[in-house]
Amino acid sequence: MTGHDHDVRRVERRFVLSFVLTGLILAAEVAGGLWTGSLALLSDAAHVFLDLSALGLSYVALRLAALPPDDRHTYGFQRMQVLAALTNGTTLLLVAFEILREAWERLRHPAPVLVGPMLVVAVAGLAVNLVVALVLREHDHHDLNVRSAFLHVVGDALASVGVIAAGIIILLTGWTLADPLVSVLIGLIILLGSGRVLREAVHILAEGMPEGIKASTVAEAMGDVPGVVEVHDLHVWTVSPGYAALSAHVVLADQALSQTQEVMDGLRRVLGERYGIEHTTVQFECDNCGQGGVACANGASAHTPSSVCLEHGNDRLRRHAMATSWSYE
Repeated sequence: MTGHDHDVRRVERRFVLSFVLTGLILAAEVAGGLWTGSLALLSDAAHVFLDLSALGLSYVALRLAALPPDDRHTYGFQRMQVLAALTNGTTLLLVAFEILREAWERLRHPAPVLVGPMLVVAVAGLAVNLVVALVLREHDHHDLNVRSAFLHVVGDALASVGVIAAGIIILLTGWTLADPLVSVLIGLIILLGSGRVLREAVHILAEGMPEGIKASTVAEAMGDVPGVVEVHDLHVWTVSPGYAALSAHVVLADQALSQTQEVMDGLRRVLGERYGIEHTTVQFECDNCGQGGVACANGASAHTPSSVCLEHGNDRLRRHAMATSWSYE
């Protein structure tokens, strides 16, 4: 088993543990919310239910993403994790609006709350949420799918804090409106978290650039590699979080064919080390081959017809009709 496979298995075990713990607290909060009449507690329970769904969906997506590519899915199933994050973000958005609607109704028609049991259940919920958040915390920055599940749990932990605060306020002052007001705060927190997840998921599905990278800076860095004259038709997109792909046309100075491997190595080194882009498809083009000939395998310059196909070592180079260019993969 490779290090990557071991890491995936470890994340999967963390998801299973988180799923079990979250299921237990869901049962407690639903029962406690119905018993005490606390809208804040029931709002938190609704969020916990979505936590449970998010964890299950994220786990399934993680398993699918580990499947190898096939003839119909040449990138494999990496984007299943993005689709899971999109679904989790959407459910977060819906529950936020539902909590806000219920809070508005409770503000118009206040109801009594059993504070003691409400506080007991909320404290237990907070403890479990903190444990689950710590379980997922290690991987949340590396995977949008894991982060969407992590945000579900963090939002629920904040909701539990809000429920506890509402319970204390009601216990000390008897002001029952604290319960729906805390629900409004919970709804807004969930709304903000869902917005971030949805924005990033849509950005990836729209084949946007990886976060923190600009096409102009990538092209400039590639242009600084010795032997490169110009970079054009540059495309960089995100297949899944942490997996970026690039394609580009790179114009080279007239040189021996054997030297192009050094240029390719330099491009890969810059793209991999500086931008984390490992999957690249680069098409080489000759800067002045129409005047001074093309780069030949023996290093000599010759007026070679553009339809000639060249092979150099293990690198596949394709000559295109009516253009002096090579595709390097």
